[in-house]
Amino acid sequence: MKKLIIFSAPSGAGKTTIVKHLLQENLGLEFSISACSRKKRAGEIDGKDYYFLDLEVFKKKISDKEFVEWEEVYQDHFYGTLRSELERIWQKGQHVLFDVDVKGGVNLKKQFGEQALALFVMPPSIEELKNRLIKRATDSVEVIRERVAKAKEELTYAKQFDKTIVNDKLELAQNEAVILVSDFLSKQS
Repeated sequence: MKKLIIFSAPSGAGKTTIVKHLLQENLGLEFSISACSRKKRAGEIDGKDYYFLDLEVFKKKISDKEFVEWEEVYQDHFYGTLRSELERIWQKGQHVLFDVDVKGGVNLKKQFGEQALALFVMPPSIEELKNRLIKRATDSVEVIRERVAKAKEELTYAKQFDKTIVNDKLELAQNEAVILVSDFLSKQS
């Protein structure tokens, strides 16, 4: 069966680090590259980190129903998963691994049900989350303030996921993720 592994978390909780760790394990996973309407950050590569789409192109793909899920995360900053991306991965015989925002994760779980394992990565605290965003040094003070405010709301979604991983100690969180994903993939559906 074609399965999906969904990772969601507030920005700065560590989900991307955990997802990268899972991709190094031999689990038959391939990363689903999301599409977005924001500008590339330094070092990002189109078609590897994201599919960077012009805002109007993104909106056209929404109206053409080319996304399995999409969200306007911040004003005019859309993120989503193209249907063609799932097909690309499944045709290779791999399971899809998502790193998506919280609402996208909830939408994917609702859409794919038992075919998907939805994991929520929880920061140890809002204060630690803020510190991580500051250390990352990719955003302005105003953007960090926005992300922290948004994180408080996103934490309320945790109960809609199958499991929650508290990322207090990265190595333990990575090990827990490997165990949860391995168990899910080994179950016959």
